[in-house]
Amino acid sequence: MEMELPPSPIFATIDYDREGKQHGFLRLPYSRDDSAWGSILTPITIVKDGDGPTALLTGGNHGDEYEGPIALFDLARWLTPEAVSGRVIIVPALNYPAFRAGTRTSPIDKGNLNRSFPGRPFGGPTEKIADYVTRVLLPMADVVLDFHSGGKTLDFLPFAAAHILDNKAQEVACFAAVRAFGAPYSVKMLEIDAVGMFDTTAEEMGKVFVTTELGGGGSTTARLAEIAKRGVRNVLCHAGILKGEVEERPTRWLDMPDDRCFTFSEIDGMIEPLIDLGDPVVKGQPIARAWPIDRTGSEPYEFWAKMDGVLAARHFPGLVKAGDCIAVLGVLD
Repeated sequence: MEMELPPSPIFATIDYDREGKQHGFLRLPYSRDDSAWGSILTPITIVKDGDGPTALLTGGNHGDEYEGPIALFDLARWLTPEAVSGRVIIVPALNYPAFRAGTRTSPIDKGNLNRSFPGRPFGGPTEKIADYVTRVLLPMADVVLDFHSGGKTLDFLPFAAAHILDNKAQEVACFAAVRAFGAPYSVKMLEIDAVGMFDTTAEEMGKVFVTTELGGGGSTTARLAEIAKRGVRNVLCHAGILKGEVEERPTRWLDMPDDRCFTFSEIDGMIEPLIDLGDPVVKGQPIARAWPIDRTGSEPYEFWAKMDGVLAARHFPGLVKAGDCIAVLGVLD
């Protein structure tokens, strides 16, 4: 017999069912040395008008990825109830402790939020956030957009993505939303490890789920921020929530068919790219080398493409450790 879970300890200072626009917080009690009855206050905005569909929009799932938070803090500022038919739930920095620290994982419990789903109400802060999303936010949503980029350790071609699903009607709806996002690239996504991901939890609940990888390097650019802003508007228009038309943009579709897409370093060293993002490659072509850095005169370790394709992601910054992902290839449809 399954154990009944206690209620989430997170309290929303807004009313999800109230008409209009509200700014507030998700308040998570967090007792610590400098504040015995302290809290983590995660910003949230609700914009609601009528009984249309609900969109859940999240950024900062990893705290060193900024395109999503930029787009969603901007959306929370300008979006009005008059512009929507339905409800928009905006959480620009879902793993707020990590976002404030500028780190991928939480500085409190080292939790990687996107490997902590479905979460636990009696776990650490990261698990409690995942639990609240799973049991409170996701059941309200019809469409979910969770922004990602490469953070401090990867750099990506700017793409929106969805996954191949067993439910083909759901899969079609997800890829239609990806196309509407209008990123320069659109990807049929393969994950190295999908266990514990927000994506997997949302998809198992039957949601239309879209994610992104928009650049990286622990910063952003004007171009990438604009892609994120335009993309979220397009997804809302596509869902019939934001009044207006999708701003159509050309996109190139990339497939990630199997684990040949991924290349991992087998040594510690300094990475030298031999191709750049978006460059075409053929099977057997050198794509990078890692230089040993403990002495001069050593030969570099070379990495070769295991398939034909294009370089979709690369390691960032210059030093690598054994086990680091140094390259991801995709196949143009």
